[in-house]
Amino acid sequence: MRILMISAEAPPLQRTGAVIDVLEALPRELRERDHEVGVVLPFYREIRENADTVVNDTGVTVDVRVGEKNYVAEYLEGRTTSGVQLFFVRCDEFFDRPEIYGEHGVPYEDNAARFIFFNKAAVELARRLTPVPQILHLHDWAAALVPVYIRAHNLPFSTVLTIHRIAEQGSFWGLDFALTNLPQRYFSLRGVEFFGRLNFLKAGILFADRVTTVSEHHKHEILRPESGCGLDGVLRENGHKLSGILHGADYARWNPDTDPFLPAHFDPEKLWGKTICRDALLAGLELAPAPRGPVFGIVTRIVAEKGFGILTPLFDRMLSDDVRLIILGEGDPAFETELAIASRRYPARFAYRRHYDERLAHLIEAGADVTLIPSRFEPGGLMAMYSLKYGALPVAHATGGIQEIVEDYDPVLDRGYGFLCYEYSADAFWDAIKRARELFLDRGIWRDLVMRAMSRNFEWASAALRYQELYRGIAGEAELAA
Repeated sequence: MRILMISAEAPPLQRTGAVIDVLEALPRELRERDHEVGVVLPFYREIRENADTVVNDTGVTVDVRVGEKNYVAEYLEGRTTSGVQLFFVRCDEFFDRPEIYGEHGVPYEDNAARFIFFNKAAVELARRLTPVPQILHLHDWAAALVPVYIRAHNLPFSTVLTIHRIAEQGSFWGLDFALTNLPQRYFSLRGVEFFGRLNFLKAGILFADRVTTVSEHHKHEILRPESGCGLDGVLRENGHKLSGILHGADYARWNPDTDPFLPAHFDPEKLWGKTICRDALLAGLELAPAPRGPVFGIVTRIVAEKGFGILTPLFDRMLSDDVRLIILGEGDPAFETELAIASRRYPARFAYRRHYDERLAHLIEAGADVTLIPSRFEPGGLMAMYSLKYGALPVAHATGGIQEIVEDYDPVLDRGYGFLCYEYSADAFWDAIKRARELFLDRGIWRDLVMRAMSRNFEWASAALRYQELYRGIAGEAELAA
């Protein structure tokens, strides 16, 4: 089949994020199954300045109307290291900026115009490709208007929308609807309007042929008011086209036995390499190497939904013990400030690094004994998959995909390889941390759990097969309708 994926985030962007990991692995897996796959994303400054990214000009340009103004979309192309074709939409007025969505926690004021332009430009690209794509697979809010334009202009594409982060919906002032150039009837309850505002994600849910999210548990969660971020009613009404597909881990990039970023490789039978990685991690961040209590690691976005509201109150209790804590990520300036202050208060035990560094991210996974995942929402749980592979046992709030990935340790039955809390609170998460901390003292049991965790396998093959079946199903429906 011919599949075109459209996303605001994808390789070659160098930063943490489940969407980028998915857009690296899923197209490659589908290509290995003999599908023709391309990925469309904006041509950001970061991509332009990356010397390792080879980009060619296609010579194709299109005028794109956004409200009353015309902008020129230039199309560039390249390939991922695995051979998947990349298409870049260039418009420097919109995308030649330091960040994707905003700076210092403040969104760019013209994000509605930026991503309306991107959606329209991606549709225009799809119309011009030869052979024509059968499936347009959209990822998150920034590409979720594509199905609306497909329906409005009666274009011959089937669409799939994957929701990675339901809390981020692309909600803008109602007046921004004029920028879409859609007929006024689309700004309605059965269109792109949501409580008087333009809502990209709601529009995608209504108009896409199929909607997926990244685990079966998360699918059920977002149908409830406490987890649907206001869109639970819209999702329940469209439940007939909603499915949950647990994504896989990209073991081509995240595998301690082959990882090029590590000072030593290791596997379940050769764990001495993990000790070398642990020592290198602490030395590189100038943290105290002894006494040898557990090393806690976190690689994530620093935002409320990732659980920092229940984690930061625990810092004093956690860091007064014999532990090391390492956090890598950026996001909410208020949380970033708390982390920076705590790292200065405990310079020998806590290191915080704001800017994403892929080498450091891999070394944290390899050198940590425990990965902390206090997330209020954790749709897919990719970092938990990576942590298991690297022998960093998860302490996690049981939500979303975590419940399909991490099995709580039961000492009576001697089962499990993680430490779950089932209530979203600082005290409940602290209890899970204490269980891990106490068990770490028993080196024999801990080693058994590490080996058990590293033996878990979350290959992309099963997820890719389910997407393949989904694509074929809606392509068959389109053929029948024609």
